[in-house]
Amino acid sequence: MAALGFVSGLPLAITALPLRQWLTEGGTSLVALGFTASIGLPYTLKFLWAPALDQVAPPLLGRRRGWLVVIQVSLVLACLVYAWSDPVVSPVLLVGAAVTIAFLSASQDVVVDAWRIETFTTDALRGTALATYIWGYRAALLVGGAGVLRLASSLGWHGALSAMACLLGLGVVATLMAAEPVAALAARHGAGFAGRLRMMVVDPFRDFMGRPGAGPILAFVMLFKLGEALAHTMAVPFYNAMGFDRNAIADATGVPGLVASLLGAAAGAWLIGRVGTGRALVATGFVQMASMGLYFALAVSHGDWRILVMKITLENVAEGMADAAFITYLSALCSTSFTATQYALLSSLAAVGLRTLGGFSGVLAASLGWVGFYAMTMVAALPAMLIMLWLLRRFPPAPRGVVP
Repeated sequence: MAALGFVSGLPLAITALPLRQWLTEGGTSLVALGFTASIGLPYTLKFLWAPALDQVAPPLLGRRRGWLVVIQVSLVLACLVYAWSDPVVSPVLLVGAAVTIAFLSASQDVVVDAWRIETFTTDALRGTALATYIWGYRAALLVGGAGVLRLASSLGWHGALSAMACLLGLGVVATLMAAEPVAALAARHGAGFAGRLRMMVVDPFRDFMGRPGAGPILAFVMLFKLGEALAHTMAVPFYNAMGFDRNAIADATGVPGLVASLLGAAAGAWLIGRVGTGRALVATGFVQMASMGLYFALAVSHGDWRILVMKITLENVAEGMADAAFITYLSALCSTSFTATQYALLSSLAAVGLRTLGGFSGVLAASLGWVGFYAMTMVAALPAMLIMLWLLRRFPPAPRGVVP
């Protein structure tokens, strides 16, 4: 699970911070940089092809491991193409390779989730497996983000990203060492592909939309991360505009950012236990909004590295708290009859703001300037908070502290 978590997080990491830094150094405009947020659109749309991955079995290694090996080998090849592209000479090839990596990575997530659910069948095993997966995933974000920036200083972009392609090969090794789940070995019979597709996609939506407050809940899910998405997409060019080079960004976003996010997640979990999921969402959402004010402090500090470290550290604590509350909320929304499918659909909706409106962040930053842009990102999170306050008033939390 640690290895699968690592190779699941690495593709996302190398197509985010390093790509934007590379493009920024290549002279890419803010408008074009903003649209890199749409590269990750496959993570939002993965539920569309998930039924095919679930129902069609490759000829070798079984339904789960067979697909994983095919996807992981393809990921290594796509990463090599990505590594040896150039933002100046071949920008279309570079972006095309990044989109391919995102599609393959999203597909890998679908199969890994299925393998995990079918392999670990008791609550104790599931909890341990998921915790181990998260640590591997977080380690990959550090290696694929700050680690690549550091390596690029000594090996160049081509060498640093080629090293990431080699690390992705660990996924193939882990998959070959793993056992094929018993549940995945037998072919599934019954309603046929159309019927199974309806049960996996249509029925979960119908079940969800039939509950009270479904519309406002979906609006909240789509808007909660909007301000964060806009802010993060423009973070790298903003850091560069403040005079920070790739080594300074790597140092600030590396270990301090990882430790802060883990501490924030723990604090969020504690807060949920104290006040319940809904109230924790409101509290952590406003904390996350306030943390965006640190962009102003960085702007007026004229490039003070200490302010950069403080900003990234506190921002990661706030986001860790908000993520803990948000993931718990999404889990509580799922019906026991459609838990896995509804969670996949809800998590896809949560990324809609980042993968669509986030693409216009460059346009907004270029027209508003950094101060105006980051003021707007704070305001962008306010509608979600107002919707949650209305939901708390209209549908009070259950006694156990979980919003229905």
